[in-house]
Amino acid sequence: MRYDLTITLDLPHEDAVPVVRAALKEQGFGVLTEIDVQAIMREELDAEAEPYVILGECNPPLAHRALEVDRTIGLLPPCNVVVRADNGRTLVLALDPDAMTAMTGREDLRPVAEEAGKRLRPALDSVVTAAG
Repeated sequence: MRYDLTITLDLPHEDAVPVVRAALKEQGFGVLTEIDVQAIMREELDAEAEPYVILGECNPPLAHRALEVDRTIGLLPPCNVVVRADNGRTLVLALDPDAMTAMTGREDLRPVAEEAGKRLRPALDSVVTAAG
């Protein structure tokens, strides 16, 4: 089962992160956390990794609706977007919201997943457009 929505950009990683942040904001997602995986690997393990940022994003109304259906859904909502360098390009990856329904078997989550998809897919499309 494929569980990601991924786009590839001909844009340097450091330029892609603010574009992704802006696109998420435009669709009602706020970025609550930003984890610089490359820096953590370097500092904690003295290991090198490609530029890799995890944006912890949230749309509070959608999160509330999902939690009202299933209190354990916090493990699965489409709340992380990864922006990582890949051979001179940048990949932007998001959890496909439909994975919430597929993984839980909870059909009552489908309306939340559909709404999240109606916001997340246009956000990714606008990143592609902005990256030109």
